[in-house]
Amino acid sequence: MNRSRGLAEVRRLSRRAEALARRARRSHQMAFVVLLLTALVGSACSLAWPSHVPASLLVIPLLLGGLLLRFKQLVALTLISLAAGSYIVMSRPPELPKTGFVLVLGIVGWIVITTAKVRSRLGVPGTRSESMLTELRDTLTAQGELPDLPSGWWADAAIRPAGSSTFSGDFVVSTTRDDLLEVALVDVSGKGIDAGTRALLLSGAFGALLGVVPVVEFLPSANQYMRRQDWDDDFATVVHVAVDLKSGDFDVRTAGHPPAIQFDAWSGRWLTKDTDGPLLGLLEAPEFEVNHGQLKPGDALFLYSDGMVETPRRDIGRGTDRLAGHAERLVAQGFEGGAAELVAAAGGPGDDSAIVIIHRTTHG
Repeated sequence: MNRSRGLAEVRRLSRRAEALARRARRSHQMAFVVLLLTALVGSACSLAWPSHVPASLLVIPLLLGGLLLRFKQLVALTLISLAAGSYIVMSRPPELPKTGFVLVLGIVGWIVITTAKVRSRLGVPGTRSESMLTELRDTLTAQGELPDLPSGWWADAAIRPAGSSTFSGDFVVSTTRDDLLEVALVDVSGKGIDAGTRALLLSGAFGALLGVVPVVEFLPSANQYMRRQDWDDDFATVVHVAVDLKSGDFDVRTAGHPPAIQFDAWSGRWLTKDTDGPLLGLLEAPEFEVNHGQLKPGDALFLYSDGMVETPRRDIGRGTDRLAGHAERLVAQGFEGGAAELVAAAGGPGDDSAIVIIHRTTHG
């Protein structure tokens, strides 16, 4: 009983501390007052009990100020802390070193101010800039979630950014209306954070186009949007598929993207659904060919980015055969959960990798 009460008390204090931290991030004035008082009280304690309270305690308010304060408030806190630290050190006996501490405190203040100045250019003080990047990444991930499909259908997607970045230039948008499923896998030029910012913009725009414009007008409309951005040499490739969830009939169109591949469960063969279309954003009025097909019970359709099949030492044709070989191993166990396995097995480490699997199950 006592242990449970102790845990409940710890949780209550933890929630209160988190609430105070959130309030401090919102109220920069309150945070400035608290940190300034902390610096002044620490200075007074260091003067009164020099053997118990070190002057280096002033570094803590500075570091916290770099996370919570606006730029002007941080400059004021730094100057006051530097003045207080200098006074404390100069009041010490002559045999104790003085210049080193003042120099270190000044360097710490300079580092904190320089970092805060970069954030202030965005108008986002403290840790809000990092929080915004996290929210943008989460938004891009959430927009890539596939919709729930009726009985007899299953779909999965997986994306792996290049290197150690959490931002990817590959993204997926999808929608269902009536009995029609539309999915577009997009690969923005570049990789990592550079491509991730453009991918976030395009994912919102392309996601809004899906289900609103007719299927045949999706790629031309997306191309017009890209043209309006006036992005120098930047472009995007897309594979767009529309599947009738009643009959299994589908249309595939690509814009400079690797072709989709279909697994035919009846014959056990892998069929490449070749189409032709230029990169998005380069031409004023391009034309996009269509490839028709049908998914029968047991069939699956694979959409993937070039990071899954192309490397500096391997062309797309050989990479597509390699991807089909990895996917062949999933046939016996079923394709559920296979997207993540394929990205891990076939995705290139130096490029963003993404794959979408649309499977018509043998039972409905």
